[in-house]
Amino acid sequence: MQTLKHLLVSRSVILGEITLASGLRSDFYVDARRTTMSAAGQEAMGRVGCGFLKSLSEPAELVGGLTMGADPIAYAIAHRCALEGLAVDAFSVRKSVKAHGTHRRVEGPVRKGMRALVVEDCVTTGGSALSAVRALREFGITVSDVFALVDRSEGRGRERLRQERLSLTSLFTGPDLADAARG
Repeated sequence: MQTLKHLLVSRSVILGEITLASGLRSDFYVDARRTTMSAAGQEAMGRVGCGFLKSLSEPAELVGGLTMGADPIAYAIAHRCALEGLAVDAFSVRKSVKAHGTHRRVEGPVRKGMRALVVEDCVTTGGSALSAVRALREFGITVSDVFALVDRSEGRGRERLRQERLSLTSLFTGPDLADAARG
């Protein structure tokens, strides 16, 4: 987990005023894709994420979330799980239904009745995770856990997820990463 923290602090934490996807203002930003899309980040994220998935009381058959922040995390976890002999497939949830092809919002090897672990790069208000969970539940997939790389610890994300009967587990908090980046 120290490798993952080092990668996030050195590659992903950007200090300075910024507007977040939620519309909130912050004095730091965590561009987690700079870590999760790197080879070292994929290896570390896969190892930690697969370990978490194996610890769940009800194992998930699927891992994914709202594209695009969740995609590299899901692929890393699914790949690591495959290396460890676990059958866990990745999926992506589109922000909206596509107007061509299959007209699906949930993409991947998914079937009604499956159980999914929703992953997120950064949770602020919980909006992205909730959007993915709602799409999955409409599809007939069971979700009870959200696994995040970073919880910004602001914007009521954890509370909003709990209201939807979802358990949030995060590896790091935004303030801890920002403090580490400040030195």
